[in-house]
Amino acid sequence: MNIRARDIPPRAAWALEQAGTHPLLARLFAARGVQQPEEVDDDLALLPAPDALLGARAAGELLADALQQGLTIGIVADYDCDGATACATAWRGLRLLGAPLGWDRVRYLVPDRVRDGYGLTPTLAERVRAMGADILLTVDNGIASLDGVAHARALGMQVLITDHHLPLVVDGEVRLPTDAVIVNPNQPGCPFPSKALAGVGVMFYVLLALRAELRRRGVFGPRDQPRLDGLLPLVALGTVADVVRLDAHNRRLVAQGLRRIRAGALPPGMGALLAAAGRSAARATTFDLGFALAPRLNAAGRLSDMGLGIECLITDDPQRAHELARTLDGINRERRQVESAMREQALLSMAERHGADLDPDTAPPALTVFDPSFHEGVVGIVAARLKDRLHRPVFVFAAAQSDDGQPCLKGSGRSIPGFHLRDALDWIAKRQPGLLLRFGGHAMAAGCTLPADGLPAFEAALQAVARDWLDAATLQRQLDTDGPLPAEWRQVDTADLLDAQVWGQGFAPPLFSEEVEVLGQRLVGERHLSLRLRIGSDMIDGIWFGRTDPLPRQALLAYRIIADEWQGQRRLRCVVEGAAA
Repeated sequence: MNIRARDIPPRAAWALEQAGTHPLLARLFAARGVQQPEEVDDDLALLPAPDALLGARAAGELLADALQQGLTIGIVADYDCDGATACATAWRGLRLLGAPLGWDRVRYLVPDRVRDGYGLTPTLAERVRAMGADILLTVDNGIASLDGVAHARALGMQVLITDHHLPLVVDGEVRLPTDAVIVNPNQPGCPFPSKALAGVGVMFYVLLALRAELRRRGVFGPRDQPRLDGLLPLVALGTVADVVRLDAHNRRLVAQGLRRIRAGALPPGMGALLAAAGRSAARATTFDLGFALAPRLNAAGRLSDMGLGIECLITDDPQRAHELARTLDGINRERRQVESAMREQALLSMAERHGADLDPDTAPPALTVFDPSFHEGVVGIVAARLKDRLHRPVFVFAAAQSDDGQPCLKGSGRSIPGFHLRDALDWIAKRQPGLLLRFGGHAMAAGCTLPADGLPAFEAALQAVARDWLDAATLQRQLDTDGPLPAEWRQVDTADLLDAQVWGQGFAPPLFSEEVEVLGQRLVGERHLSLRLRIGSDMIDGIWFGRTDPLPRQALLAYRIIADEWQGQRRLRCVVEGAAA
């Protein structure tokens, strides 16, 4: 592993500090590309107007007509956390804005990951129509569902697509659904300044556009209009969970959502999920959203029914919210067991094929694994775990059935920086026509469907493109850090200061690195290394999760800091993330 300290542009750090930013935060923000104080200002007034989003005004007009005419809106959600929060945001926001008109005719449907697959299909369109919907509204999906949209229109429904995924490209030409209102910052011609909006963020903007349209129609005025900021906790959760880039725009949305969560102004279901995870709403962080709430919601979509997750987010009954949160927590425990068994089986399978000492130094440039026992709903998270462990692009496949009922293999892949996974699949599809029945995704995550006998050909093709595209430097794991933590900031208050900020994809949480003296070490739980470290003149306890090999007396460690509470006392602790080779 190579540990590297980020450059800190001195002028940007100085400008931020002169504007009142804490000196440590000024350095951290500058190292992440922040140049002006406005970029870390979370004032909602700095958000772009909804009209900046192509199609948002037309969407507002369509929805306003529906509310005023008493039409029924059917929401087609997605089965991940972004889709669930987008659905809950749409459901709550539409009812809120429709209340002055006596309107509450909104229904939702969430597809089954295994039975229905991803996106709006003709079959799903028929189910939405059967619910009595006049308008079909997609959230976090739909931009590539050309057949589903066409079928919905043939059934007599108007269609509004809210999505953030990339449009379908056929022979180098973008193809969009026709005869539908589309709101997506990544559609051609959209001038919206942030292309990183999550699906829930797009839906939030559509609601802002609807409120503006209802104001223009005189349904309410600026002073008595319904407030939509109560939806921001949902927006924050979906944005963090979907691991979209936290640019300045998304950081504002997340910061405002966290502010309301910490103040107790959050849906009962989110509070219940935090309680089930043993987390405090008053101290909620982006880490809690991404690693406590999101997995419990995503587990429902992987192993059960995401309808449970959506109901948890839309109910206003605290007792029902806690019942659902306990159910989701139980499903997540089951997901962990399934994932652990699959991960161990995958490692065993790869060791048998590539050598028992498989590690980042010996692994081939890309890895593919399949076992008949694998669960289709968990292949993506297992691929992510293997990618993290071996620092290689990884595809994990499970047995499945195609849309026409034929046996096939469905796989999910995760990649490393420098290897664009969707482009790799496109390369394979062009050189081996018919091998990929379906594929899609982006740079770091993608999925595909193969014929039942297509795995050997796919593995050979993936290995070929990986050998061509990846070099030794790219295959070496690299940790970008913020260098040594100055002695004056090695304190609990610093950990609290850092926890109060918004960190995530594209705005990495602080990770410090320096030479330390290892004063003591022991295994805890047979899986983790407990450490006693001397950092400068300070002695600090640390933990390295998942590490069992002992460290030398002197080591260059990369670590983050947390405030640990024990017997009523709060103290600084290090969580080690890596050591230089």
